Amino acid sequence: MPEKPVLIAQISDLHIKSPGSLAYGRVDTAAALERCVAALNAFRPKPDFLVISGDLVDTPMAGEYQHLQRLLAPLALPYAGIPGNHDSRELMRAAFASQPYVFSSGPLNLRIEIGGLDLLLLDSSVPGKPHGELDAPTLQWLDATLADSRGKPALVFLHHPPFKTGIWHMDRQNLIDGAGLAAVIRRHPHIQRIATGHVHRAALSLFAGVATTICPAPNHAVDLDLAELREPSFKVEPPAFHLHSWFPGEGFGSVVTHQVPIGHFDGPHPFFGPDGKLL
Repeated sequence: MPEKPVLIAQISDLHIKSPGSLAYGRVDTAAALERCVAALNAFRPKPDFLVISGDLVDTPMAGEYQHLQRLLAPLALPYAGIPGNHDSRELMRAAFASQPYVFSSGPLNLRIEIGGLDLLLLDSSVPGKPHGELDAPTLQWLDATLADSRGKPALVFLHHPPFKTGIWHMDRQNLIDGAGLAAVIRRHPHIQRIATGHVHRAALSLFAGVATTICPAPNHAVDLDLAELREPSFKVEPPAFHLHSWFPGEGFGSVVTHQVPIGHFDGPHPFFGPDGKLL
């Protein structure tokens, strides 16, 4: 029998606020995360790991991280998170002190090994700024880590997308130093996926020859205003998470990324009746 895939779930942009507060006066991000955790716990087969790719809280404040920890307590999956532009490195390091961060200070980079797969989590946050950057120590660590594990496929996670989406107010705050990351990526063909967040809606592109995704959010979506008709806006669209399925095989195997909606929907219903005929 073929080996079972390794399942890496990804959620992003939780924007948890103090208890009782709504994001933008309208969105209950805590309730959205509760629904997301329930969906992750109910999914079968059970994912092997969960990556939270930034903007775990909103302001940020220590109380928001405490609220986040309470909301994540029912989660039945091992997980790790990296900061987004709404996070504080210091507060996040204190809140998740057990996470094996590579550096004792500065960027909260992580390497997680799951079932023959390397997960490399990069901190692209810039304290006090909305855009993303990867500093020299992070790029050097990424390059050295990938060189040390050439025989092992890798998934790379960061908060800020390294490509334009066409959403004008998000594109001016994406990863602004993508050339440095691209140079590292091109040296390491065992990278199977680059996965990001920040834009609150699913998107796919190629970056340095690697399929690169943006994860949707469990709460609200950035308005898909490609015509630049409106001020920066959001919509409450169907929430979802990403599930990256790595299939072992020839070479470094292959990865398929699924978008999994959060909520209860009609079905599943059979295609075939008891007589084996298509209904």
